[in-house]
Amino acid sequence: MTSRFEDVIAWQKARVFINHVYRVARHFPDVERYGLTSQFQRAAVSIAANIAEGYKRLGKDDKLRFYNYSQGSLEECRCFVYLSVDFNYITSDEAEQMLVEIEETSKVLNSYINAIKTRQQWDD
Repeated sequence: MTSRFEDVIAWQKARVFINHVYRVARHFPDVERYGLTSQFQRAAVSIAANIAEGYKRLGKDDKLRFYNYSQGSLEECRCFVYLSVDFNYITSDEAEQMLVEIEETSKVLNSYINAIKTRQQWDD
C-alpha cells in the first residue's frame, strides 16, 4: 500500500478536482455565495478530506466508511455540475471535463476500496 495519504492516487485526483471547482466557482454570481458555490466547494473538499481521514483509521470498516463518504461527496459534486450547467454558470465543455474528473476519481477510489476489502491480512 502507501505510506501517506498524499500518495493515494484518488486523493491526488480529488485535489485536482477541488482546484477546478474553486476556479469555476469564482465566476458564479454573488447571489450563490452561500448557496451553490459554498455547497459545491464544501462537497469537493470533503472528497479529499475523507480520503485523508480514512487513511489513518486503523480498522478496515472505519477506513471504508470514510472512503464511502468520499464517494457520496463525488456524487454530490456530480449533481452540482449539472445544476451549474442548468443555471448557465459553466459551459457544457467545462461540465464535461469536470464529470470526467469525477468519474476518474471515483474509479480509482473504488479500486482502492476493493483492494482494502479483499486484503487478507490487515496490518495497516
